[in-house]
Amino acid sequence: MLNRRKFLAGTGAAALSALLLPKAASAFFADAGEHALGVQLYTLFNIIEADVKGNLKKIADIGYKEIESAFSKLPGYYGMKPKEFASLCSDLGMSWKSHHVLGAPFKMPKGMKMPAGMTLPPHMANLKEDMQALVDQAAEGGISYLVCANIPTETLDEIKNAGEILNKTGEACKKVNIQLCYHNHDMEFKDVEGKIPYNLLLSETQDDLVKMELDLAWATKAGVDPVALFKAHPGRFPLLHVKDISKDFTTLEPVGEGVVDFKRIFANAETAGVKHYFVEHDMPKDAFASIATSYKNLRAMGV
Repeated sequence: MLNRRKFLAGTGAAALSALLLPKAASAFFADAGEHALGVQLYTLFNIIEADVKGNLKKIADIGYKEIESAFSKLPGYYGMKPKEFASLCSDLGMSWKSHHVLGAPFKMPKGMKMPAGMTLPPHMANLKEDMQALVDQAAEGGISYLVCANIPTETLDEIKNAGEILNKTGEACKKVNIQLCYHNHDMEFKDVEGKIPYNLLLSETQDDLVKMELDLAWATKAGVDPVALFKAHPGRFPLLHVKDISKDFTTLEPVGEGVVDFKRIFANAETAGVKHYFVEHDMPKDAFASIATSYKNLRAMGV
């Protein structure tokens, strides 16, 4: 694929026209990067529900082209059926690519607290109890990826159960042309009886049925080198959570404002098998300011 500089050099007439029209120029340069960038909507938790269409439009106006959804305070998919939500994204010039679900009934990991302002419904659909319904809904929405966002991994029995759930779900997803992925936090890299849960999940799941969405901030916090993971398991990371974190690992930051070594990671994206980049910032003070900064910094990196 042409890089951004060559692309612009070969389209001088279009660029000149865009310069004469500020709105057109914004759209032109938003499309000029090598990758269609996406947003994980958990970034807008507690915000998006007030005006789903309006808030999605704000995301599109920044330049993002892809959406990864998560749970919200509204029923279904932000108050909509799968096809309705997919249609709304399409109408706004974006594509709904991926959706996050729980792997099992929610369990707060040891040492962690519920984020301020977050309340959970009495029952949250999960792969252990509601697998086929979740897979069917994903297929109805036409998405390409279903992602297990969280599953208990604090004991070897929990890790074994997690692997079984993921393999079973991966088989169900394959039947409807959806790829199952697993999304990490930092807890999967903490020692459990001499074993590292993330390594066990990689080894005990079938690599064609269960791939990974590597969260770069949580992996960095855990002291894990994403590039080493890519090289050890090439092609297994089609999705990235593009997230940054402060030097002391206490505060999540807009992409490019923290310590994650994105340039080195992105330079090895082909080895990883990366297909989609989803920016995420867990409930920041100003979600739109954060994702706008992230977009600007990612484009400056040539992504």
